[in-house]
Amino acid sequence: MESTRLNKIGRLIQKELGDIFQKQTQGMSGTLVSVSVVRVSPDLSIAKVYLSIFPSEKSPELLEAIRANTKAIRFDLGQRVRLQLRKIPDLSFFIDDSLDYIEKIDSLLK
Repeated sequence: MESTRLNKIGRLIQKELGDIFQKQTQGMSGTLVSVSVVRVSPDLSIAKVYLSIFPSEKSPELLEAIRANTKAIRFDLGQRVRLQLRKIPDLSFFIDDSLDYIEKIDSLLK
């Protein structure tokens, strides 16, 4: 069970990371990266970030590029939330494939 504080911190990180990814992907036409969920550990040391990437064919290569730049992304996040958070959590990025799963279920039901 997550506390209200963890939910607020997760939403703050989600909002700021969404802005960071939006600015980074402006040059890449036809690519959209959105942050669907951020789950923060109770001790605020780790944040699991679930990304939804469109088109899904580019997901593996884009995820590897994001994982390679995790330190720079964490630094940018720290610059944005330094007044709200004392410690910036380590970021772990994962693909959120729930939309693909929903499409698969819809196609099976038809």
